[in-house]
Amino acid sequence: MLVKLLSGSMKKMWKDYLVLLFGLTISIAIFYMFETLAQNKAFLEANALISSIVFVFHVGTFILGLVTIFYIFYATSFVLSLRQKELGMYMTLGAKKGKVTQMMFLETLVIGIISLIIGLIVGVGLSEGIARLLMSRLDFSGEGFQPLYASSLWTTVIFYMILFLLTAIVNAIRVARKSVLELLHADQKADNKVIKGWKTFVGTLFAIVLITFGYFAMINMGELAHVGVLIAAATVTPGTYFFFMAMLPFIIKRIKGIRSINEKGLNAFTYAQLDFRVSQLSKVLGTVAMLIALGLGAMTAGLSFYHNTEIQSSLTHSYDIKVHQPTEEELTEMENWEFEERNLYSYRVTDDGVYFSKHDLQANPPMIKEFTGNLDELTEEVRVENNLSASIYTNDEETDNGETMPEQWQTALRTELLANFYMFGDRSLYILDQEKWEEINAETQTVLIGKVDNFTDYTDTLEEIENRHLQLALEFTGEEPLTTGSKYANYTSLKSLANGTIFMGLFLGVAFLMMMASVLMFKLLSSATADIGRYQMLRKIGVRQAKLKKSIYKELFLVFLFPGLIGLVHVLIGMEMFSFLLIEPYTKIWIPISLFLVIYGLYYWLTVKMYQRIVLPKG
Repeated sequence: MLVKLLSGSMKKMWKDYLVLLFGLTISIAIFYMFETLAQNKAFLEANALISSIVFVFHVGTFILGLVTIFYIFYATSFVLSLRQKELGMYMTLGAKKGKVTQMMFLETLVIGIISLIIGLIVGVGLSEGIARLLMSRLDFSGEGFQPLYASSLWTTVIFYMILFLLTAIVNAIRVARKSVLELLHADQKADNKVIKGWKTFVGTLFAIVLITFGYFAMINMGELAHVGVLIAAATVTPGTYFFFMAMLPFIIKRIKGIRSINEKGLNAFTYAQLDFRVSQLSKVLGTVAMLIALGLGAMTAGLSFYHNTEIQSSLTHSYDIKVHQPTEEELTEMENWEFEERNLYSYRVTDDGVYFSKHDLQANPPMIKEFTGNLDELTEEVRVENNLSASIYTNDEETDNGETMPEQWQTALRTELLANFYMFGDRSLYILDQEKWEEINAETQTVLIGKVDNFTDYTDTLEEIENRHLQLALEFTGEEPLTTGSKYANYTSLKSLANGTIFMGLFLGVAFLMMMASVLMFKLLSSATADIGRYQMLRKIGVRQAKLKKSIYKELFLVFLFPGLIGLVHVLIGMEMFSFLLIEPYTKIWIPISLFLVIYGLYYWLTVKMYQRIVLPKG
């Protein structure tokens, strides 16, 4: 009998459960995907590059796990809110409380198991697809990778089964503690207003002050460093909650006080509903706003790091390419490249140093960058034609012209001419007059340096040049360096981290946004039955259903708008936190914002439709 009641109830409410199942499935799939990428031992051992960013996936799993705990406990309480009246009816008809409690326990557990099975299946497919995409982006072999990985499977199953068991137990305890009358009249109980009267002014003041301090800390994160992170977290979070508990109700009351707005159509009813709604949902709206900021921020930061890779790799390089002893094939290949500037210099190498001709450099003076370590103090590129009278790293009286360049200029010029710090080992760099340069007893070599229109278009050829430079370094120093220090080397190392970051950011962001929009949806729908009487009364006095639907669209739009808007503003200001790390922290920010609007808009539309189905008669 218990099984029959359980299956009948779930069939009847499958549309309500579908949203919950969808959110849980996405969470489980992404959790499993992160764990699979992080735990494949053979795959990690075969690919040192992916091993260097494994911590990114572990961090993603941890963050997703924390948010999932909140989501599951809140979402399954939605199941209980939908079922309370029905459970009370069963008890009125003679069902024992123990059996009703058992049914609630099993129902919560069954939903969890179904979502776990579907989530694992989706997770295996997602792991395969994302891993292949990650491999193509990072240019490495997928040898050893297994999308269906036992340890990842068990980690996911154990974590989520524990959560589902805990939530099932909590829901069962809640049912057991309620009387029959409490269950029957659960939909008639409303939350009290959090702040009212003079406390509204104090709460509004706190909201403004705390958020202002938080934004100040974010904007000045470069100077405040770790202290700025603590200040931002300690002010923006409570400031957001104070906004929804005090400031937003205050704003809505002021809007209601404008007669030209309040007396138009059903606005009086709509804003009265909204006033009650935001007071009732203040904590939920604050939580949703903060987690929207977290989800959208994860996507924005991930994309920003990825798209800043080429820009960041140019920090200490005025030139995109530096080719030592270019081959005929390389020169032929580069004939088709779009160069903004291209120079060819001769040099000679001995056991003591690397020698360039001052006359050669003055004929085509190279650009250098002076970098002090702070993005705000990064100077314009400058040419060195008026500073070539000095020898660089001079320790030999015969080659010293009596002057020495500033140390930063020496380092910058060495970077541009030699392409790296490692190819020539401990050898010093000298700039000599033509006569002294001719006296150096060594074979003349050449180096080509240039700026191209789009650096990333030529990375395949630059990879081959980089590998050849590593062999040249082996000839000059007797050992192969781990990196050459060229722009391409910097670009590839940054890109490997950025690829892991963008995947983590995008998938965490999508999961957070979907779960948080679901939480808001569940909270609104769980209180919808209490609104049925209000809409029936409006129908009886002659208000057309089309007007009621329009009122619902407007009311729920404003409920979704405020946390979405606050979360978006938090992200727009919060990206300033990365301005001391990234030159352009807002690069392509329209992509995550567009994705957020699509996901959030879809949940808004679903909420409206499901809410209308509850409060309005069919037809």
